[in-house]
Amino acid sequence: MAAPASVPVAADEPLLSYHDDATGERTELTTSELGAWAARSAGLLRDGCGLRPGDRVAVLLPPHWRTAAVLLGAWSVGLTVSFRPRALAGLPVLEPGADRPYDAVFVTPERLDDWLEDVPEGTHRYLVGTGAGALDAVPAGWLDWSAEVLRHPADPPDYTAVDPADPATPDGTSFGAWRRLAAEIAGQLDLHAGDRLLVDPVEHEQPLKWLLAPLSAGARIVIHANPTNPAPPHTHRL
Repeated sequence: MAAPASVPVAADEPLLSYHDDATGERTELTTSELGAWAARSAGLLRDGCGLRPGDRVAVLLPPHWRTAAVLLGAWSVGLTVSFRPRALAGLPVLEPGADRPYDAVFVTPERLDDWLEDVPEGTHRYLVGTGAGALDAVPAGWLDWSAEVLRHPADPPDYTAVDPADPATPDGTSFGAWRRLAAEIAGQLDLHAGDRLLVDPVEHEQPLKWLLAPLSAGARIVIHANPTNPAPPHTHRL
């Protein structure tokens, strides 16, 4: 599962927006801003945690701009990502190595405190909030991602190119295979460069659909949590 090599949206134009009608939050990231957050996340994983291609991370996060930064950062340095949607909380994880600690784990405070969740063990453990600003409290043994990621530069460092044949997910699916799947889904959704895809984060948790498919088509992403207002015009719905 990997981001496309290039995103045909101008660097200074909005690429990913997150709106929450319940809290009033409205965050809009341009292509360059999302790239900067992904670069910081990649630096945290590679330089801060010392992870290398093939190392394993578990991601228990909802559709959100911070989730996009975590995922794109991890894939950009060749890490194998186990993405676990909340809808599967309490169910056994059927993937190779699920019984062993991961090299890094990312989870929201809500899921960490949910008795249904079986949050995996990890060498490096990060809480990722979905509100504005830093977290109010972080339990012992965990770090606030929003604070730690700022210790790393927004400019992408020199990376070893990711081999399309390398596994991007624990089931062995390669980066190249996920790229092809993302393009296929974009075609099914009739997404084209400049289109906007409206995402309900409760109904669509899988990043293949809400993140990689629109990026592969050069479409903009609008994540709309707790919607009470009508969708903007000329928007595709997921």
